[in-house]
Amino acid sequence: MAEILKGNVVAAQIKEKMKKDIEELAKIGKVPTLGIVRLGNNPDDVSYEKSIIKNCETIGIKSQVFEKDLDMTTNELVEFMEELNQDNSISGVLIFRPLPKHIDEARIREALSPAKDVDCMHPLNLAKIFEGNMSGFTPCTPKAAMEILLYNNVELEGKNVVVVNRSMVLGKPLAMMLLEKNATVTICHSRTKNLHEITSKADVVVTALGKAKFFDKKYFNEKSICIDVGVSLDNEGKLSGDIDYPEVSEMVSMITPVPGGVGAVTTSLLLSHVVEACKRM
Repeated sequence: MAEILKGNVVAAQIKEKMKKDIEELAKIGKVPTLGIVRLGNNPDDVSYEKSIIKNCETIGIKSQVFEKDLDMTTNELVEFMEELNQDNSISGVLIFRPLPKHIDEARIREALSPAKDVDCMHPLNLAKIFEGNMSGFTPCTPKAAMEILLYNNVELEGKNVVVVNRSMVLGKPLAMMLLEKNATVTICHSRTKNLHEITSKADVVVTALGKAKFFDKKYFNEKSICIDVGVSLDNEGKLSGDIDYPEVSEMVSMITPVPGGVGAVTTSLLLSHVVEACKRM
C-alpha cells in the first residue's frame, strides 16, 4: 500500500508561515489584500471565488471582488489593470481565466504589473522561471506539486521525472522547477507514443491529462512516486484524478489523492503570493 501524500498537511504549514508574516505586516500598518477580477458570472468562477474569499478570511487576508461586464473591451480591461497597478491598497491581483474570446489575453497578461501578478500570468514572471530564477511569482499548481515532493523529503537530484503535460500553466514551468533541483525531466503529452513504457521506468510521475482514471497499474512500478494533478469526473460522476487511485495505490510507493492532494496546496500558495507581494510593496 502506498504512502498517501496529503495536501492538507502541506497547506497547513504554508498557512502557519503566512499567519506569522501577516502579524508582522500588521505591526507596520500593512494588510495583504487580494483583488479578484471576474468577467461575467460563470458558476465555476463564482464558486472558486467564494472558496478563495473564505480562505482569505481564515488567515487575515482581505479580498475585494471586481465584477466586470462580460462584454467589456480589451482596452477597457487594460485600463482597469492599470488602475489596479496604481492602487496601493491592492497587494495582488487574480484574474479569472480563460477570458472571453473577444479579449486579447496577451495584452491583459502584459498590462498587469509583475509585482502584483500573484497567479504568474505576466511574461516576465514566466521568463524568470525559464532562466532558473525562482524569485518571482511562480504558477501555483506546479509549485504545489513541488511543495508536496519537498515536504515529504523526496530526493529529486538525479531522479528521472516524467511530467505528462506540456502547457505553460503546468508542464513547462514544472519541468524548469524540477531541473532546478537537478532532476532529469521528460515531458510527455496526449500524443506521446508508448506512454506507459516511459512512465513505468520513471522515479516520479506527474499526471495532468484531465482524463479520469486514465493511468492504471501498467504506467507505474512498485517504487513510483505519483503526483496526480488531473481533476475531472469519472463515469459515475465523481471527482477523480488522472490515476486509477484504488488500483494504483495498492502497488506504488507514494501517491497523492484527488481530492485532497495538489489542489489543497494550490490555493494556499496563491494566498502566500499575496502576502509576499504585500511585503515587497
